[in-house]
Amino acid sequence: MPKYLLGYHGGGMPGTPEEGAKVMAAWGAWIEKMGPAMVDVGNPIGATKTIAANGSISDGGGANPLSGYSVIEADNLDMAAMMAQGCPHLASGGTVQVAETFNAM
Repeated sequence: MPKYLLGYHGGGMPGTPEEGAKVMAAWGAWIEKMGPAMVDVGNPIGATKTIAANGSISDGGGANPLSGYSVIEADNLDMAAMMAQGCPHLASGGTVQVAETFNAM
């Protein structure tokens, strides 16, 4: 079955420990709902560097940096996108980019 990278962009951090607990509970419920389709729960993204084609290195992730990722399995890209619609990251104002992966080697 094809695998899809969910790239999380933007979003915000909870303002209080109580809000943080609600966010973590929402993530836990979504992950549970995804069941075996959730191949890799992933993690938030920390500090980043970007390497340009000319080899120069800059701080940050460009205009729309990643803030986290997960990997899921789905029958096709449309199904993966529908599954990503339930992602709690969207509730914090973020977006989710869904990209099919494939074995190149």
